[in-house]
Amino acid sequence: MKKILMMFALIMGAVAAYAQQSSGDYYEGLSRKIGFNQMIPPHGLEITYDKTVHIIFPSPVRYVDLGSPNLIAGKADGAENVIRVKATRKHFRSETNMSVITEDGNFYTFNVKYADEPLLLNVEMCDFIHDGESVNRPNNAMEIYLQELAGESPRLVRLIMKSVYRQDKRKVKHIGSKRFGVQYLLKGLYAHGELLYFHTEVKNATHVPFDVDFVTFKIVDKKIVKRTAMQEQIIYPLRAFNYVTRVDGKKNERTVFALPKFTIPDGKKLVVEMYEKQGGRHQSFEVENEDLVRAGTVNELKVR
Repeated sequence: MKKILMMFALIMGAVAAYAQQSSGDYYEGLSRKIGFNQMIPPHGLEITYDKTVHIIFPSPVRYVDLGSPNLIAGKADGAENVIRVKATRKHFRSETNMSVITEDGNFYTFNVKYADEPLLLNVEMCDFIHDGESVNRPNNAMEIYLQELAGESPRLVRLIMKSVYRQDKRKVKHIGSKRFGVQYLLKGLYAHGELLYFHTEVKNATHVPFDVDFVTFKIVDKKIVKRTAMQEQIIYPLRAFNYVTRVDGKKNERTVFALPKFTIPDGKKLVVEMYEKQGGRHQSFEVENEDLVRAGTVNELKVR
């Protein structure tokens, strides 16, 4: 009996010593412990059954995940950047969570609990995003890379467009159109990664406002043979900074478009068209392949 007790004590001592020497890894190297510097601190959110909580984000919402059927959430009608959240039953006790991804690549996470009278019914998230370096803790909103931007950072794409817009330099001086007192210009063309950036300007020299219906980018044949259908390839912009919908009389407005990288085959050209809503002062200009290959680099810009 004494021998059994002594062996048991030795085994327990060895186990204790091994535990003290453990590196802290789960399963001893197969799964590592997640450190605090890798955690995204969640926001605390209170919801209730009889009232709706609205959360306003700085850009359109792309993804929402609810951790429990006790929650219901959806975009507000007519507003892409507003989420409304309610409880599906009264007085649920267990805390749950909610995650949101926005178009600018930010990730938001919330710990959600029930409250009879929530302290905040309308929340603006852009006020709560802090700089992790300045406060020595992780960011509340981590950056997400969206597939449609070909692996580019949504935040960087916006910074590039914003920089082009702010500098307002006319790098291209030979591309544009002018009809009916309205001028449509290509002021600059830039390339970065898998995207192209078109800096355009509309000048309205008349007293009649110009309401923009839509803008198209399409590659078409330079020469159209009679009785032959014209083939068109539409290029859809991925992002637009300061998208212009109206140019008042005697005013100028500018927009920066981000498009997927492309080239123009021989015998074809890029046509950029801007249509007036309920009007006939349509504008268009043409871009050749040699203009694309001379696109400026983002290194020339002060992106900050």
